[in-house]
Amino acid sequence: MALKVQKYGGASLATPEKILYVADRIIKEKKKGNKMVVVVSAPGDTTDILIDMAHKIAKNPVERELDMLMATGEQQSIALMSMALINKGHKAKSFTGAQVGIVTDKSHTKARIIKIKGVEKIKKALDEGYIAVVAGFQGITEEEDITTLGRGGSDLTAVALAHALKADTCEFLKDVEGVFTANPHIVKDARKIDYLSYDEMMELASDGAEVLQNRSVEYAKNYGVKLHVRGTFTDKPGTIITKEDKNMEKVVVSGITYNKKEAKISLLDVPDRPGVAAFIFTKIADAGINVDMIIQNISQKGTTDLSFTILRKDVPKIKKVMDEIMKKLKFKKYLIDEKIGKVSIVGVGMKTHIGIASKMFKALADKKINIEMISTSEIKISVVVREEYVEKAVQEIHKAFNLGKSAIKQEK
Repeated sequence: MALKVQKYGGASLATPEKILYVADRIIKEKKKGNKMVVVVSAPGDTTDILIDMAHKIAKNPVERELDMLMATGEQQSIALMSMALINKGHKAKSFTGAQVGIVTDKSHTKARIIKIKGVEKIKKALDEGYIAVVAGFQGITEEEDITTLGRGGSDLTAVALAHALKADTCEFLKDVEGVFTANPHIVKDARKIDYLSYDEMMELASDGAEVLQNRSVEYAKNYGVKLHVRGTFTDKPGTIITKEDKNMEKVVVSGITYNKKEAKISLLDVPDRPGVAAFIFTKIADAGINVDMIIQNISQKGTTDLSFTILRKDVPKIKKVMDEIMKKLKFKKYLIDEKIGKVSIVGVGMKTHIGIASKMFKALADKKINIEMISTSEIKISVVVREEYVEKAVQEIHKAFNLGKSAIKQEK
């Protein structure tokens, strides 16, 4: 007998038919003798619909009330899933985040989990033969205000519960069969990856792969929770995400991801003296804006040009901050470019192989795709290109590193 935590995304719960199918899948695992904890997202596009409704009521909804609204999506799912399981003859009990004591900080719409103090409720239900159905994405502060954990937060709920319950496995059931070498909608030859390290999955998730929330992977790494991403509508094994081993280093590049949701900010003729960069990025951080890539040019005549990327949704915020910074530092001007995209290659094998960057850059050069910014880490290389070339860039780099199914067949 194993204790399993399974997480089902909104796409797997979008219709009554899909909910009934998922219920059968859960029951199949229960019949094997497993204790089942099921974490669910809001059905289909419910969260987006609720957010859209909020913005039609108020231009800038108060985040506390927005959390109160968004949390109702997952409550629909836990009730409907429990009804489906009960209707099929199995004991099931639904729990909100508050009921299982998922305590968070006060950062509404992007709260962080502090502790889970209601684990005994779930254990009691499991011991009594119930399937526990828990609302993902939501928690509660010590003052009993409802919070949400940010986009993809149901993944974090599942991992945190798996750790707290000492579950044998934490599975993520998706509308895809696992993590692929690239987006299959863009690269038809993309193949499923069997194993990834936590670090690789975090890099892929933070750079645009929408399979798992990066915070959930970080949590799993910190507490050694093994993850399994697999398809809802297939019994095939998916992608195992676990700690790095030597076999993983044999694969130079594991996957390619992209992000079309960033903007580039360029500051021209900024004074080049100690403390200026600290002042600029402190002001940006104070405004709650996350910076991704940063490039500074060589100083000329006491000034320099500075460029960095942020999420496009933060462009209205950055304009206010830049106006304030420009007034203080008296530099020439700043430019905002929302027509860029970021393409990244990820792989732990990069640490032990040479020539990876040159191979990536040559693939782009051969197709006359210009690189505007470059950022590297031990296991990742990212480039900024024009938005219209992003998909072509992904395809060419994927081909250059022989990541496709056809390349694997040829090797065999």
